[in-house]
Amino acid sequence: MTTKDKWFLWLDDAHSPQHNMSVDETLLHQISAIGKPVVRIYHWDRPSVSIGYVQDYDAAPHDKYTVVRRPTGGGVVFHDNDLTYTVVIPPEHEIAKVDRIESYHVFHRAVLLALAEFGLEAQLAPDESGPVNRATMQCFVTPTRYDVVAAGKKYAGAAQRRTREGVLHQGSIALKAAAGNGKLLQEKLIDAFEKQFNINFIDFRPDSHFNGDVEELAEIKYATEEWNRFKKHGKR
Repeated sequence: MTTKDKWFLWLDDAHSPQHNMSVDETLLHQISAIGKPVVRIYHWDRPSVSIGYVQDYDAAPHDKYTVVRRPTGGGVVFHDNDLTYTVVIPPEHEIAKVDRIESYHVFHRAVLLALAEFGLEAQLAPDESGPVNRATMQCFVTPTRYDVVAAGKKYAGAAQRRTREGVLHQGSIALKAAAGNGKLLQEKLIDAFEKQFNINFIDFRPDSHFNGDVEELAEIKYATEEWNRFKKHGKR
């Protein structure tokens, strides 16, 4: 019998938008030391919107939502009716060696398996729907290549950041896929990842040093107007 690989699973709590983005970037910085891929499923403690790295701040309704800029690309994502997850891959892992577009495909095949459990005949969007203004686009309005769609509607999307430290993949799945049942959608997504990648999950528990790094990064970066409001030609 072939031994299954082990990945870490982190079922995180609800946090501020700034904290959530800081956790994901900290995972990327430390994934080599962690040594295994990490899947994090998490929640938001307030009405929130995340914008892609190159997007204009005013693309999001900041009068009604707390807006945070992601470390990844993509468009405007509302986080009041979605399930959000992150996958972080060490640089030596085989998934980190495939090209960027194919790696979206790799992760979204697991999402397709999860959605099939709800009777959705979803598929990957083959091409962009037309000219896209990435500075203002909304993710669940404008399907792009390898988004997950069914009956012409987008159900899941993602954005990535790839560095020498590894791959950071941030994904969002609309709760409408599971008729609003986030808990059941989470269960099906976990099962789908285990099947797609032939893995077993083990619990991930961050230590105090990791948590300290998260809090520091949130304060000096993701909670600042300098980061959240900079124009697309700003620096990371």
